[in-house]
Amino acid sequence: MELVSQHVKGIMEECKLRARDQGLKFDDETLEYIVTNRDMIELSPKVMIPTLYDYWVHDVRVLSGKGMYEAYPSNPYETVINTRPAISFYNDNNPDWLNVMIFYHVLGHIDFFQNNLFYKNTWDIDLTGQALSDKRVIAQLRSEKGKWVDYAIEFSRGIDNLVGYQKELNHTIMNGTRRQLGKTDFYFDTFLQKIKNVSHHKYLKEITRFNAGRNGNEDFFDPVVSLYPEFEELYKKEAAIKIKPELDIVDYILQYSSFLKEDENNWIKSVIQIVKNTSLYFQPQIRTKIMNEGWASYWHEYLFMRDDRICGHEVDFAKVNASVTSMPKVGLNPYALGMRLVEHIKEMEDKGCYCFDYMFLKDEIKKKNYNQSKNSGDEFILKVRENFNDFTFINTFVDQEFVARHNLFVAGKRFNSSRISWEYYIKSKKAEDYKEMIIDTLYHPPEIFVDKAFTRDGILYLNHKFENKPLKMDFIENTMMGIEYLWGGPVHLETSEPVASGKAATNYASFWDPASPKTDPNKPESVKWKRMVYVMENRKISKKEV
Repeated sequence: MELVSQHVKGIMEECKLRARDQGLKFDDETLEYIVTNRDMIELSPKVMIPTLYDYWVHDVRVLSGKGMYEAYPSNPYETVINTRPAISFYNDNNPDWLNVMIFYHVLGHIDFFQNNLFYKNTWDIDLTGQALSDKRVIAQLRSEKGKWVDYAIEFSRGIDNLVGYQKELNHTIMNGTRRQLGKTDFYFDTFLQKIKNVSHHKYLKEITRFNAGRNGNEDFFDPVVSLYPEFEELYKKEAAIKIKPELDIVDYILQYSSFLKEDENNWIKSVIQIVKNTSLYFQPQIRTKIMNEGWASYWHEYLFMRDDRICGHEVDFAKVNASVTSMPKVGLNPYALGMRLVEHIKEMEDKGCYCFDYMFLKDEIKKKNYNQSKNSGDEFILKVRENFNDFTFINTFVDQEFVARHNLFVAGKRFNSSRISWEYYIKSKKAEDYKEMIIDTLYHPPEIFVDKAFTRDGILYLNHKFENKPLKMDFIENTMMGIEYLWGGPVHLETSEPVASGKAATNYASFWDPASPKTDPNKPESVKWKRMVYVMENRKISKKEV
């Protein structure tokens, strides 16, 4: 692994100038390295962070990657990591014209990393330096504690998807302060609904009165105070309350585990904290895969097509670009979907379609010909890049026009008994169904929290907030065993399991197996759920009905 030559660095610097001219923003300093395919295989398990701590799973994945490469040789173009300065890796046999395209793609990623608000918790961290420090800590502990360090890493990684990323992000954005509780928010969200329990009709009537107000609604609360004399005092008390930060499972174990408080086990806290911090750093990348790749793909195509260095390589570019951004009929290509959705958003905003007039149009011909010539699409997509993640991006902007334009559909799978084979068919072309299908593929860890009402007498009681998606049963025992080790006592986990028979039971029993056919996974009436409690004590698991 070595730095790129001065010639290639000059190409990158020229790409930076052209990218900035189009509105992209990123730091001046970047590092570019030339790597071989072997380097890529060895760095991939460490998420391309050369200084990340050593762990036996990384070695297994390296061996697996080498075997896959021998069977299916591949030539990855680039990898870029969100560090300060940003570091990117390039294959050692890319021609100059291809590097121009790849550099534009990388700059799109860097712009996304350094401007999207979901990455705000990473902006002030030197990940490579922090990772090197963590690696040295773990190496020192491994020399002293031996295999117990790997147990601590494995048990910590078993729950590193349960870290409080949203809480951490909110704390970073708000700079550790609480948002001032507004009187209007308190009135509608707390006072009317929770204190007074007013009827639905009366609640909507108050909203209508608020919306019809004038002068900034200065007079809105006059009748409220007359009707509810206690309102002002209750508001002052609520506004004065300081919200205590809620601890996620990892933080709770770190703070309250009797096992970790013992002097001979205190070193485990360092390992848990390292695993937690690493997970928090990579959480935004998991949650913005479609947006991030789509944004980079949009800009590499947009900028390269306007670059005079494409001359003579138009066909080569078309072949490479098509292999990256082609839209499959079955399956998901985040590069293709994200790029086309960015293009769609820009065109819709250029025509002024994101307004109530357009939304309420029922005539398809009028909608097709609607054009207010706002030409503000470039500014709009930059704001979208700043404020959205995959869920809000897909949920907000995938509409029927987008689905129809690209002939998208939800594919179903059924068994053809006459041909004795599986076949795919078009199940739906509705935007809502397509949107739901994409959202179901997004990263969404289970919401599990410490139930303080039942956490007593040395028992850690975990409660799974059920969202019609059961936990993966194969993982429960090993994960709970790891939590029991870190907690130093029995662990209870309350969750939901299906109570069904026949086809419905088959559907949910194979919920997490994409190869298993599901007759109709969207029929909640065919499945009943019951709350169960798993108990892990002395490394033995049992369960009982609540």
